[in-house]
Amino acid sequence: MLRWLRAFVLPSAACQDEQPPARYQSLFQQLDRNRDGVVDIGELQQGLRSLGVPLGQDAEEKIFNAGDVNKDGMLDFEEFMKYLKDHEKQMKLAFTSLDKNNDGNIDALEIVQSLQTLGVTISEKQAELILQSIDADGTMTVDWNEWREYFLFNPANDIEEIIRFWKHSTGFDIGDSLTIPDEFTEDEKLSGQWWRQLLAGGVAGAVSRTSTAPLDRLKIMMQVHGSKSEKMNLVGGFRQMVKEGGIRSLWRGNGTNVIKIAPETAVKFWAYEQVLKTRLAVGQTGQYSGVIDCGKKLLKQEGVKALFKGYLPNVLGIIPYAGIDLAVFELLKNYWLEHYAKNSVNPGVMILLGCCALSNTCGQLASFPLHLLRTRLQAQAHVKGGSITSMIHLIQEIYHKEGKRGFFRGLTPNIIKVLPAVGVSCLAYETVKSFLGLI
Repeated sequence: MLRWLRAFVLPSAACQDEQPPARYQSLFQQLDRNRDGVVDIGELQQGLRSLGVPLGQDAEEKIFNAGDVNKDGMLDFEEFMKYLKDHEKQMKLAFTSLDKNNDGNIDALEIVQSLQTLGVTISEKQAELILQSIDADGTMTVDWNEWREYFLFNPANDIEEIIRFWKHSTGFDIGDSLTIPDEFTEDEKLSGQWWRQLLAGGVAGAVSRTSTAPLDRLKIMMQVHGSKSEKMNLVGGFRQMVKEGGIRSLWRGNGTNVIKIAPETAVKFWAYEQVLKTRLAVGQTGQYSGVIDCGKKLLKQEGVKALFKGYLPNVLGIIPYAGIDLAVFELLKNYWLEHYAKNSVNPGVMILLGCCALSNTCGQLASFPLHLLRTRLQAQAHVKGGSITSMIHLIQEIYHKEGKRGFFRGLTPNIIKVLPAVGVSCLAYETVKSFLGLI
């Protein structure tokens, strides 16, 4: 796992026959910081971190709880040794399952083949990068000693948990496998990690959307009013919004945008939140007192159907956006890993940020005309005094009056907000994760 641990634990030529108790005793002494013969959870956490093994709070607690057989809140040497022996047996089974030809070594091809049987597809280059993170002697194969010491303090119990560890700690992508789903484990559910991760994601989304809300409202204004005001641009649009409603008006509709994070995640195809957001964004100061007032007036004036305007282009827009976004992201990430990565399968925050921004931009370009249609349909009663226009008629109208460029009105602020939105989201997510103890 780490070079210090390898140098300390891996048997050298002179001590390969050293009995396990002596090796365990040396490790236990390193963790027993106050030399009282027992190790508490604090000593375990501090000891592992001082040894350069930062597994995270949940992993350390899992090790401690599994080893503390008598539940006295302490690990004595016997409990420590029993845990490591039992853990080594489980790691031996995992090693054997990957060692397809039974030669005592795991190579890149064996990792690829083993993962394929579990429904996970990776390239041989990615498998080599995984091996490099475990390989201590530079042979590009991993023997039992290297495997054992790499996973010595990792609480993974089987090959599926090892794959999850590769995904979460090294950036290894297991995709949408049905055999090894990217979901919360029972331990994560029991420990409360599931709600902390969801909370971190929700806060990150809220902070990201709030920070880019002025650009988002400007995009909507340009989409809706662009046909009437050919001269509306970034600077002019901002001036118009500030003049009409003040600085606070730049964030009009952001409350709905933040509120819809949860239902948007749960039910991707619902469109009513988008309708309220659009009406709030294009409405004038004082027209609506809030989300509830906006909803009441829409129901009273236009009926329930008004809440689902733009539903069809919204659904159709998901296909090109999600497909292109994910495809381009994977293409860019894998290209970097195969051509520029050296000793890691983790591209790093900056590379992932760049890949995400570029893939998101490509997805936006492909789906933007449909999103523009959705916005126009949702706002048409506000702009046209209640006239009803079908999607086909609206397409013809935009094409004849505004040309092809009319389908991309508002694209500039939408593209500008991509990078800061992704960056702020990542920063907020990592900050909240650290605050909640998710390392």
